[in-house]
Amino acid sequence: MAESQVVIFDLAGVRYGIDILQVQEIIRMVEVTPVAETNIAVEGVINLRGQIIPIINLARRLGLPEKEKDQNTRVIVVESNEKKLGLIVDLVLEVGTYTSEEIENPLVVGTNATFLKGIVKKKENLWLVLNLSEVA
Repeated sequence: MAESQVVIFDLAGVRYGIDILQVQEIIRMVEVTPVAETNIAVEGVINLRGQIIPIINLARRLGLPEKEKDQNTRVIVVESNEKKLGLIVDLVLEVGTYTSEEIENPLVVGTNATFLKGIVKKKENLWLVLNLSEVA
């Protein structure tokens, strides 16, 4: 039985996961340079070791309440569709593993959940695994 790994993080009190193979690194929140005339979810850009990375406010992108940034706020740098971008999240929790028996099709919550790859059931916890190609 093959296991998959996800980086688990909190966003507006809900646990989400991103496939660990798409995660490049996790950094502390840094100063973001705003860019005018961009999508409302785009917070701006950062310079990460000489590379310009667009930063997306994930709560805003998913239509969730935004929490004020604090010492727990992180940027998860991911690669999706051959481009790097950063996702602002409230708190990174852990790396979790799941099996194919523990993940449900996201269609159980409705037809508009294209941003979800699946829903993992871990004991009493649920992780909403993001489909990065739809989020980014």
